[in-house]
Amino acid sequence: MESQRQYPQQFSFEFFPPKTEQGAEKLVAVRDQLGTLNPKYFSVTYGAGGSTQQGTMDTILSIKQAGYDAAPHLTCVGSTRDTVSELLQTYMDNDINHIVALRGDMPSGMRDMGDFRYANELVEFIRGETGDHFHIEVAAYPEFHPQANNALVDLQNFKRKIEAGANSAITQYFFNLDAYFRFIEDCESLGIDVPIVPGIMPITNYTQLARFSDMCGAEIPRWIRRRLESFGDDKESIVAFGLEIMSDLCLQLLESGAPGLHFYTMNQSGPTMAIWNNLDL
Repeated sequence: MESQRQYPQQFSFEFFPPKTEQGAEKLVAVRDQLGTLNPKYFSVTYGAGGSTQQGTMDTILSIKQAGYDAAPHLTCVGSTRDTVSELLQTYMDNDINHIVALRGDMPSGMRDMGDFRYANELVEFIRGETGDHFHIEVAAYPEFHPQANNALVDLQNFKRKIEAGANSAITQYFFNLDAYFRFIEDCESLGIDVPIVPGIMPITNYTQLARFSDMCGAEIPRWIRRRLESFGDDKESIVAFGLEIMSDLCLQLLESGAPGLHFYTMNQSGPTMAIWNNLDL
């Protein structure tokens, strides 16, 4: 993985827009706790079909006003050129210069995809509208996208996003080191040369993790699944085992030259901080 070593390691944390005032207050506390770790940026997700658009905007502006770099997610599904153009202008007006561009999920019952079918079209549009103003992140799938026909097709889709103007990528979370390293090798063989930052999902709730993983195609290795199942409702043991597994995964990634880590925090600081402390960063 020598080519990824050339990139400086950076760390970032992802939030989802809170749905209540209480959730918003809690997120401010979480943000400031994680802010002590000097992240490169905080990213904020964008609901299926843009359903959390205002919440994403409010959270992003709050992060920026607090003095941190912020990266809003933007999705294709349900977006028109006009709505995206308007959002881009608002972000530029507020000195936001980082975007995570994704295809996004189609909400149930929604039929209109919008003006963009794939993330590479969205990346191309952002570049055409705003030049080099934004650093654009895209998604990568070491175990390939659940809707891709096969791994090669998925890799070619990823290459299209980079050729459209993406600067770097964040992976779907994974638990299999070999999947990540093989993906990096495959990218290099296609001439893809951008930082590909591993996405990290702390383990705190097995039922929730299994549901997420089945939806997004992230494989939980059998031995990890069995151990987590064996703990039943013993949350303390699940958290302790999850911390051990994820700390080890992160350590091996960083020692092998991964260009940083992107934590899916689920709007909590504790699990991410625990992993961070184990890494002695």
